[in-house]
Amino acid sequence: MPQGSHATIREYTVSGPDAGPYGITAGPDGALWFTLVHDGRIGRMTPDGDLTVHGPVPAGPTIITAGPDGALWFTAFQDNAIGRITTGGEVTRFPAPEGCGPCGIAAGPDGALWFTQMYTGRVGRIATGGQITEFPVPGEGTMPSMITAGPDDALWFTLNQANAIGRLAPDGDVAVHPLPTEGSAPVGITGGPDGALWFTGIGAGHIGQITTDGKVTEFPLPDPAARPHAIVAGPGEDLWFTEWGTAHIGRVTLDGRVHEHPLPTPGCEPHGIALGPDGALWAALESGALARIAVS
Repeated sequence: MPQGSHATIREYTVSGPDAGPYGITAGPDGALWFTLVHDGRIGRMTPDGDLTVHGPVPAGPTIITAGPDGALWFTAFQDNAIGRITTGGEVTRFPAPEGCGPCGIAAGPDGALWFTQMYTGRVGRIATGGQITEFPVPGEGTMPSMITAGPDDALWFTLNQANAIGRLAPDGDVAVHPLPTEGSAPVGITGGPDGALWFTGIGAGHIGQITTDGKVTEFPLPDPAARPHAIVAGPGEDLWFTEWGTAHIGRVTLDGRVHEHPLPTPGCEPHGIALGPDGALWAALESGALARIAVS
């Protein structure tokens, strides 16, 4: 039986249905950290279910990632800020450029955090001390969404409204790679075990792969309305993603074979997904839970 073809899924309630668990990441303390986007709080849960909720934090915490300084960093979309929270729960707010709409955030190869600016069409770099530098993306209304560090020391990001993938080189040069399928509306992006970048096409219902030289391959999902959202490299050499529209967790192999696993609660709206410290996949369900996906 192929790696990851079987999944055991368990849901853990972490909030009410209106708080909106959204982004999730593994922390340096062996716990899962997640955003409660509508409640303005940050949650921490150990793999065995011990839950702590910190806050309030800057409004609209969206995407969260482990930083190079042993803390967690997150975008605060509604507050137009970047937040930092220590594993002890101490929160620091750093104002982002006015009206920028911070969304995705990832640690870069240079010891800084990099974030997308949906409204101003830029990528921002924030040093751990809070200093921000901006890099413009060519085009109008491109809506940079998620971002990840690539295997080539560059930052790669989705351009949701430009139907493209962007690459920001270490010297600040930005390249834009158009996608072959119109209306793909890419959102999630992650580095794959094959040295390529993998992304979700939420608008067209497919998973995409882009090599570092810009070659794009697309793998359609069984249901075009699945609305794949976030994606992460998981156990073995597979990529795992959330299907927001159909309440499934999906897996795609490097050669494009897709397997889907229904979540226990229909309509649970899975968003963020991360590889946990326990070797399982964890997904944030906007209905108020985290899902643990153990694969075999």
